[in-house]
Amino acid sequence: MTALSEKLLHRHYKHEDHPYRVFEDRVNRLLDANGTLLDAGCGRTAPVLRTYIGRAKRLIGVELVDFTGVPDNIETYNTDLANIPIEDSSVDLIMSRSVFEHLQDPAAVYKEFSRILKPGGKVVFLTANMWDYGTQVAKLVPNRFHARIVKNVEGRAEEDTFPTAYKTNTLGDVQNLAKLSGLKINSFEYLNQYPNYLMFNGFLFFLGMCYERLTSRFEFLRFLRGWIMVTLEKPSAT
Repeated sequence: MTALSEKLLHRHYKHEDHPYRVFEDRVNRLLDANGTLLDAGCGRTAPVLRTYIGRAKRLIGVELVDFTGVPDNIETYNTDLANIPIEDSSVDLIMSRSVFEHLQDPAAVYKEFSRILKPGGKVVFLTANMWDYGTQVAKLVPNRFHARIVKNVEGRAEEDTFPTAYKTNTLGDVQNLAKLSGLKINSFEYLNQYPNYLMFNGFLFFLGMCYERLTSRFEFLRFLRGWIMVTLEKPSAT
């Protein structure tokens, strides 16, 4: 981070809610203390899911990598999201943050979520927007280089960076996949944040900030914002 980037970040984004916070607020509003919460792609230590200990009756974490130091009161499954070994109609709420851009077969995942959700159960996911400039640049970079780049930019371990596919990252994609799986879309929102990928250069950060302000101000440009947050619902039995 350069001095200029830090100054601009502090001045213009001090009171801005990050999409992660908006996502967690949505989950908090939908969570029932007597319900079951599943974190799809929770990470090896389940950092977000563990904050819900004592706030839901049952907590389930699903992740491809091996778990480390996860509390005993969280059920964990090392498996892909299309094959979750739990019973039908058993989950009230599924949350997933920064995972859907990695799905190679999203249709199978949507169908699996539909299977395990109770009637009236919901899915909330936050993922990259296909039309964001950061996503477009990432698509041009071969997946074999992503881990190294993310490590340098964000400090994330290379083994925790997965190939991207961007197969459910537009409104049209979500509409088609939801329809095929029997889920309905409750909300589809475009969110923005500070240009974190440009923190290494003050001038580029300033340009990214101008772009963010422009797309945040004008609704007709909302499809260019960096994130999409979606709430899906499994229809109640009639």
